[in-house]
Amino acid sequence: MHTELRDFLDYLRLNRNTSVHTVAAYRSDLSQFLEFAARRRGTSPARLRPSHVDLALVRAFLAELYRQGQSRASAARKLSALRGFVRFLRREGLLDTDPAVLVVAPKREHKVPAHLSTDEMTRLVEAPDTSRPLGRRDRAILELFYASGLRLSELVALDVDDVNLAGRIVRVAGKGGKERLVPFNTSAQKALRDWYGDRAVLRKPDARRPQPRVQRPRPKTGGDPVFLNARGGRLTGRSVQRLVARYVSGCSARFGISPHALRHSFATHLLQRGADLRAIQELLGHVRLSTTQRYTHVNAAQLLEVYRKTHPRAKRGA
Repeated sequence: MHTELRDFLDYLRLNRNTSVHTVAAYRSDLSQFLEFAARRRGTSPARLRPSHVDLALVRAFLAELYRQGQSRASAARKLSALRGFVRFLRREGLLDTDPAVLVVAPKREHKVPAHLSTDEMTRLVEAPDTSRPLGRRDRAILELFYASGLRLSELVALDVDDVNLAGRIVRVAGKGGKERLVPFNTSAQKALRDWYGDRAVLRKPDARRPQPRVQRPRPKTGGDPVFLNARGGRLTGRSVQRLVARYVSGCSARFGISPHALRHSFATHLLQRGADLRAIQELLGHVRLSTTQRYTHVNAAQLLEVYRKTHPRAKRGA
């Protein structure tokens, strides 16, 4: 079934315009299933056929994931990938039934992602040393993260042409290649302008600096990147993760704060100040509103305050 898996991944990439990261996740999850199925059927992966996939096999695969100690979220993700693969096999006429649809997905745990308070975010964006060029770059990164709620992959992929400084609008290529326009505030605008002066110097090729013959592949090549590393190349997502972790450790006692947590802080603070959930959905680039609801939450104190203000028989001292 490796041929069928390859065809399915091509279908996702070419017909569904699925992101590279999602395709890689599907490949990993389904390869794990095929290896398990081959062992279960007592054959080699090369001899495995679509007809080997049945309800008992799918349930046994989930049971194996539980025995390995994998989380319910991971098991649900792998089952979702398997369901998509089985539907593809049916459309291609390789399966007569859909055994995966009869399997109940594990109920996912609803955890509130880590986020920073407003005061903590203020300390974080002011943490970089803006007397240095890379400090001004880091300040621009943190300001833009908090001002626009961008994904890490979206931020590092930004080119200069994507940013309208005068209009304070950034054009973002989100998941599935879908573009959206996201506004940012005046403090992010100022930080970007300060960084652009240093960026122009870094972007110039330095004849004295030897260039490596073999370069590591980058998520995006070409273009004129907004954020550069010390060598003048496009800043990578891994580098941004490291610098966010460094600044967080210096100004906050929170653990697990990542670029994605800054995106969640952006959405949470908007919601706490009365922003409409649909508007937040558009800003974050979510297809489904249910996805936005997982990123945002309202604490109990805020709910109580809203109740006291709006219910006609509520009392302040209640």
